[in-house]
Amino acid sequence: MGAQMRIYRQRIKSVSSIKKITNAMELIAAARVVKARQRATEAMPYTTALTRAVSAVASNTNEDHPLTTSSSDAKRAGVVIIAADRGLAGAYSVSAIKRAVELMNHLQGEGMEVVPYLVGRKAVAYFKFRKREYAQEWTGFSDAPTFENAKEIADRITADFLKDWDEGGHDEIHVVFTRFRSMVRQDPHVLRLLPLEVVDASDEGEEGLDLSVNQYEKGEIPPEYDFEPGAAEVLDQLLPKYVRNRIYTALLSSSASELAARQRAMKSATDNAGDLIKRYERLANQARQAGITQEISEIVGGADALADAKK
Repeated sequence: MGAQMRIYRQRIKSVSSIKKITNAMELIAAARVVKARQRATEAMPYTTALTRAVSAVASNTNEDHPLTTSSSDAKRAGVVIIAADRGLAGAYSVSAIKRAVELMNHLQGEGMEVVPYLVGRKAVAYFKFRKREYAQEWTGFSDAPTFENAKEIADRITADFLKDWDEGGHDEIHVVFTRFRSMVRQDPHVLRLLPLEVVDASDEGEEGLDLSVNQYEKGEIPPEYDFEPGAAEVLDQLLPKYVRNRIYTALLSSSASELAARQRAMKSATDNAGDLIKRYERLANQARQAGITQEISEIVGGADALADAKK
């Protein structure tokens, strides 16, 4: 019984240490997710306004610009996959990578060659473990991205998109990220970044950090535009900013989603550790009671033996 007691005490001590760590990580994630969510929300108005400006130029002119013209015979597509640098965030990275794999299989089924661009160590580890090729990786900033990180990614994929197909250029660019909707809901989302795809107004508001191209609100009459010096020059100036800000907003939304997922995962781990400690304490008490009962039985048995010997 003494050996069992020592084992239970050691397990209680180990689980208690783990509980302290998970509780600390939960508190850190809870503090950081507020700032991450605020950054993502503050970035949305500018991104929305810039997106409307670009979509207005694209829909009000017949300019054949490479960033707004879809190819009828697409042969190669780039896919930017945004995952986490660290684990302990539940199914956050797994869900994003799974959605990216589904997209890649769909594009390959349409006869396109797929070129991945990886953001986050979890995505890099997934591709390296399976010995799959990818174009480039960016790591070390998934939970706190900056605009410079987004600019680096956007400039690379834009340059690859503008190349000729024979030189390794792409016909389409897709981004797979996790859209932050609330503290308990984050959904993997696919965005076709290039060429620009104008859609109707979405039912989602800024609270959901929606990234669809909302050119006009429902029922709003679109205005007419005159462009100076010309539509092509306006697009040349707006589209690089558009790509950078869309990537930046996707990174911020993914960052808030990662921290929210980590907070939930660590809270669940802390609760499970508490339940495990109670279970081990109960088993330890049962072992202690069994030891006491055995000792009493041995004492009574010894006393009875002495009494029988004296007769």
